[in-house]
Amino acid sequence: YKLSVSPEMDIMEYCRKEWRGNTPAAKRMRKGYEAVAQKFASIRRIRGDNYCAFRATLFQALSQATQLPRWLQSEDFTMLPENLLSKYDWIKQWQLRQKPGKRMGEISDEIKEYLILLRKKWKNISEIKGPLEKQEACDKLFKNEEEEYSLYEALKFLMLNTAIELYNADKSGRRVPVFSWLLFARDTSSNPCQLMHNHLNHIGHSGGLEQVEMFLLAYALQYTIQVYRLYKYSTDEFITLYPNDPEEDWPVVTLITEDDRHYNIPVRMCQETML
Repeated sequence: YKLSVSPEMDIMEYCRKEWRGNTPAAKRMRKGYEAVAQKFASIRRIRGDNYCAFRATLFQALSQATQLPRWLQSEDFTMLPENLLSKYDWIKQWQLRQKPGKRMGEISDEIKEYLILLRKKWKNISEIKGPLEKQEACDKLFKNEEEEYSLYEALKFLMLNTAIELYNADKSGRRVPVFSWLLFARDTSSNPCQLMHNHLNHIGHSGGLEQVEMFLLAYALQYTIQVYRLYKYSTDEFITLYPNDPEEDWPVVTLITEDDRHYNIPVRMCQETML
C-alpha cells in the first residue's frame, strides 16, 4: 500500500538524496531546490500514479481552505451532470474510473454523488480552525482510496464543464483566455467531445495532465496553481503560473515538478517569507 501523500521531509535533504551526481541536470535540480528552500522548509512526496497533478493541487487547496469557494456554494452545482446531459448526448461516453460500460443514467447519479462528496469534504475541512487538526483531516482523507478517487472524478467532470463553457463563449464571440484556443487547437481536442474522448477519459488511466490541461484545472477550481518547474531553473519558466494572468481574488496553491509529469508539494513556508 502506497501513501498518497508522504510525511514531510526537509527539502534540501530530499534533494541531496535524489540528485547526487554531477551531471548538468543534477546541478540544475539542486539549484532549483535551493531556490524553493528559500520559501519552503519541507517537501511532501505525492504518490506517482496518473492522478498526481489532481492529488497535489487538491491536497494543497484543502489544507489551506478557510471557506467554501463560491462555485461550490451555488444551488445548481450538484445538478451539473443532469443539466449537461440534457444538452450533450455524447457525455454518455464518459469513462468512470474502474467502471467502464456503465449506462449514463447511472453515471449521472454517480457523478452527482462525487460532486456532493467534494462539497462536503471541502466544507468540513475549511471549517476546521486549528492548522494541525486541518492537516490531520487532509491526511486522513487522502488515505481513503475510495473517497480520494471519487474526488478526482468530480474534478475531471468540472474540467469538462469549464471546457464546454469556454468553447461556447468563444463560438459566440466572447473573450476567452489564450489557453482555451490552445486547448481546442489540438488535433485531438478540437471540441469538448473530443477533449473528453481523447484526454479527460484517459486521465488517471493511461496518462496525467498535460500543460494546457493544468490551465483548465486552475479555471475549473478558480485557483491559481503556481509551479516550481525545476528543470527550467534559471529561465523565465522556472516559476509558472496557471493561469498566467490570474484573477486577483483566486487563492494560490504551490506545487513542485522536475519534469512536468510528476508533482510534489512544498510545505511549511519559511518565517521570513510569511512576513
